[in-house]
Amino acid sequence: MKNAGKDMNIINVFEEDRMDNVPEEELVKPIIQTKDVNVYYGDTHALMGIDLDISPKRVTALIGPSGCGKSTFLRCINRMNDTIPTCRMTGTITLDGENIYDKKIDVVQLRARVGMVFQKPNPFPKSIYDNVAYGPRIHGLAASSTDLDEIVFNSLQRSGLWNEVKDRLDTPGTALSGGQQQRLCIARTIAINPEVILMDEPCSALDPIATAIVEELITELKERFTIIIVTHSMQQAARVSEQTAFFHLGKIMEFGDTSEIFTNPKVGKTKDYITGRFG
Repeated sequence: MKNAGKDMNIINVFEEDRMDNVPEEELVKPIIQTKDVNVYYGDTHALMGIDLDISPKRVTALIGPSGCGKSTFLRCINRMNDTIPTCRMTGTITLDGENIYDKKIDVVQLRARVGMVFQKPNPFPKSIYDNVAYGPRIHGLAASSTDLDEIVFNSLQRSGLWNEVKDRLDTPGTALSGGQQQRLCIARTIAINPEVILMDEPCSALDPIATAIVEELITELKERFTIIIVTHSMQQAARVSEQTAFFHLGKIMEFGDTSEIFTNPKVGKTKDYITGRFG
């Protein structure tokens, strides 16, 4: 079997305890809650009755075969589906208890609170410095050039990129390697200090070394941010996440602690997917 042993490799990831020092009361209260979320593209029913609670300062992985609704759900959380004319959503999504689809919500401000890192690195055609400074400038987060310098430094430092680019901040971000560009995009995202970071297959275009660096970065960032990651890699989901939701045909088949999902799935379809029988 081509995937023989895959599930055992995933199980071994859980030999180390990854719990951090987030107070228990913070874990009890979800930062994001979705209730009966349905998404339609024209007549196509893409997401069906999605109920999901996302815990703060944790990594939640969304897994499932292509076309199952993972990325569609991710884009609902910062209303990127609003840009698709044929897309329609019903149900409720709350961030810190506030309905993000309320007419009073400023979508620009919402996307400052819920940042997104895409599958393919997409640095702006600007300098490394200006890529990171862009968000703080338009949102008025820096009172002076000194404040802006500090934001850029802290963001590049947290993204693990500062030592690699500190002597060439004026060079184009597009001149960096693929892995560095993705970390630059992460730095650009965290520069506006969002509450939540959405990651849509952030490592799919990267080589194994760059992937390992980004995964280590995700583990560090969860101390400050809530992270939701879409991934096709079962091993990656096992390595970086505390909670996992398995999507199939527009529905959530199973959701729970990552260790339980991968070592003791309750749904047969989940087991079939994570052991490579389909998908």
